[in-house]
Amino acid sequence: MTLKLKNLDKHLKLFLAVYLFTLTAGVSIGVLFVRHTTHMSTEGVIERFNGSQSGDDFEIKETYPKPVSELIITTHNHILGLSFVFFTVGLIFYFNSVIGGKWKIFFMAEPLISLLISFGSIWLIRFYNPSFVYLTFISSLLMFASFYVMVAVSFFEICFIKK
Repeated sequence: MTLKLKNLDKHLKLFLAVYLFTLTAGVSIGVLFVRHTTHMSTEGVIERFNGSQSGDDFEIKETYPKPVSELIITTHNHILGLSFVFFTVGLIFYFNSVIGGKWKIFFMAEPLISLLISFGSIWLIRFYNPSFVYLTFISSLLMFASFYVMVAVSFFEICFIKK
């Protein structure tokens, strides 16, 4: 018999459900922070990394161009933290019986790939060309959509599908 989420002990199911709920709350708060700081617009993301464009040298800018040291620590923290989040959710998702085959592998691998692309593209926005903001948007959308699909499917099976 293959291990499936629906066949787990009720106590382990409860633990996994609470864990998934808590991770989802944390990731969602991060998305809200991005919304708050960028207004989910291309201009907002570009300004976040390249700084405000102000005509007056004496005006205090709302945002400043991010220095290399800040981009390094931001990239480091997010790649380490989110890769662990996506790994654990992917591991739980692996044992679902709702989605299988190539789609299962896609949803498990996609957030990790998009994580590298998303945080690589903010470097490209800052130091090469602001047009890479579109790559940031697409990869981030895929990353978080995959995360939420994996959580929803896993949570659904844990809570609603019986042995």
